[in-house]
Amino acid sequence: MLLDNSIQKQTYVEDCEVCCNPIEVTPVFNSFELIAFDSQSLEQ
Repeated sequence: MLLDNSIQKQTYVEDCEVCCNPIEVTPVFNSFELIAFDSQSLEQ
């Protein structure tokens, strides 16, 4: 998974590279450094 560190806080949905199920991804950056990361499966 590639993360865009040019945006300080973002939330987006990306399909899993293995099973193709959607995952909500929330990375947080400070000065282009990853300081927090959360992910949640959206599969029901």
